[in-house]
Amino acid sequence: MESKRQQKFAGVIQEELAQIFQREGGTFLPNTLVTITRVRMSPDLSVAKVYLSFFNTTNTALSINTVNAHNGEIRYKLGARIRHQARVVPELTFFVDDTNEYVERMDSLFEKIAKEPKQKEEEEQEDSE
Repeated sequence: MESKRQQKFAGVIQEELAQIFQREGGTFLPNTLVTITRVRMSPDLSVAKVYLSFFNTTNTALSINTVNAHNGEIRYKLGARIRHQARVVPELTFFVDDTNEYVERMDSLFEKIAKEPKQKEEEEQEDSE
């Protein structure tokens, strides 16, 4: 359970990183939209787990590796933006947020399940006629 302090600081980090990726993310991820879906802070606010979602890319593994390769540059830019709000710029660890893929997979499963009973009902109606 995150404290209010962790949640507030995570919100600040998420907002600032979103602006960084929006303005300058095209330099290392051209034609890719990066969304920061969630930020989780450690209790001492020294480590931020940043969950990213990528749109308009075919290889998310390559995209996350590219972001990790530019981790120092992103952390430096973040530090320049939050220098008056935080004593220490947190270490950033980036992860792929696969929530959208999970939702799509579950939707397709539910659609598949919803179609099966209809097919059985239709067969039963045909058999009774």
